[in-house]
Amino acid sequence: MTQRPDFIAQHLFNWETLHLVCSGESSLDAKNYLTEMYSGDQVYDFLVGYGFDLKNPVESAELFGIYQEALQFIKRYFLKEGNPDGLPLSVPSFLYTLTDISELFLLATGKKGEKPNVEESLWSGVVLKVMHTILHTDKDLRYRYFSVVQQQIFDRFYKYIVRDEENNLFIKNDSGFSVPLVDFQTKAKKTRESIIIKLLHKQENVAEELFDRIGVRIVTKSKMDSLRVLKFLVTNYVVMINNIKPSRSQNTLVDLNLLKKKSHTLLKLAYRQNWDEPRFVKELEALVEQCTPHTNIERNQHSSQEYRAIHFTGRQLIKYRNPFMAHFNEVRKAALQDRENPISKQLLALDTTPISRDVRFFYPFEVQITDEQSHSQNTQGEASHQEYKKSQIKSAMRRIFKPLIELKGL
Repeated sequence: MTQRPDFIAQHLFNWETLHLVCSGESSLDAKNYLTEMYSGDQVYDFLVGYGFDLKNPVESAELFGIYQEALQFIKRYFLKEGNPDGLPLSVPSFLYTLTDISELFLLATGKKGEKPNVEESLWSGVVLKVMHTILHTDKDLRYRYFSVVQQQIFDRFYKYIVRDEENNLFIKNDSGFSVPLVDFQTKAKKTRESIIIKLLHKQENVAEELFDRIGVRIVTKSKMDSLRVLKFLVTNYVVMINNIKPSRSQNTLVDLNLLKKKSHTLLKLAYRQNWDEPRFVKELEALVEQCTPHTNIERNQHSSQEYRAIHFTGRQLIKYRNPFMAHFNEVRKAALQDRENPISKQLLALDTTPISRDVRFFYPFEVQITDEQSHSQNTQGEASHQEYKKSQIKSAMRRIFKPLIELKGL
């Protein structure tokens, strides 16, 4: 058998890698997840490019901690021992005995001169995919400002949410325009686990692409009131239409094109027959109820076809003032009173220009508007949040375990 010349290797391609770079697919959907690595040096260089230096004991310990968390996460959400709907698999013993994180990469791609164990390779790839997702969850720079973000976004809504003497809920402005509400809900901070699961099934596997960490749900008495609420939010600049993310908007509550067409006929009839306001409002509300969109429109794959709401993502410019600078300036004033003190001299000589005083950035938030009847339907059966979360977990499980599922014939 003729031996292959050494130069051939320099002209070969990893077709899966080229495909991932050029096709728009995610590395989470790759069979092997990584390019070939045959030595500890290659692993080290890869991790330096990724952002981790294994020679730094702090970074090395952090990466190994992420590895341990990934194993526990897999057991809890994707395997039967933690989730009744999980896969009938167990984490292989070799993953528990591993002490050098470099070994995980070599097991996933194969050591030079050795034929890799297929099952070990696939399991290592699964763990690395979960580790990658955990890292993206933890390294979102905006996360440190979350409490400030949450307050500023919610305050815009709370400014207009009021209750009357009989405890009835309204959204109301200073000019007296108001819409009765059934409920106003704010989304609690998304748990770290739910963020990881969401990233594992998203095409864009980065935390910056999550748009539902902050959100509000407004439930109205009728579909007409839902449209009035939407109008209120826009005209009172609670939501800036210029900052809405178009690809995230979805309306399964009212067919606006049909309503627009039919409302022209209704207006003409109101003029001709000289309707008073109560009659016109009654007819308009009846018309809105008739204009229900078809259920076969494009939507989130994990949402029920019966889900009815106006759903969109806005973005708000957040203004963060660094509290450190306020405290530092107070200390600096004290130092000015005693300039000859050595500590005062050092304090006054400090260059604070690299420390940002103000940070301004756009942050996304979700708004869901629906009527009482639709909300009741949304929270029952297949449309319930629990079913939605189960669907997400199954989707993430099938995605990262796909090669193992095929190998085991599950």
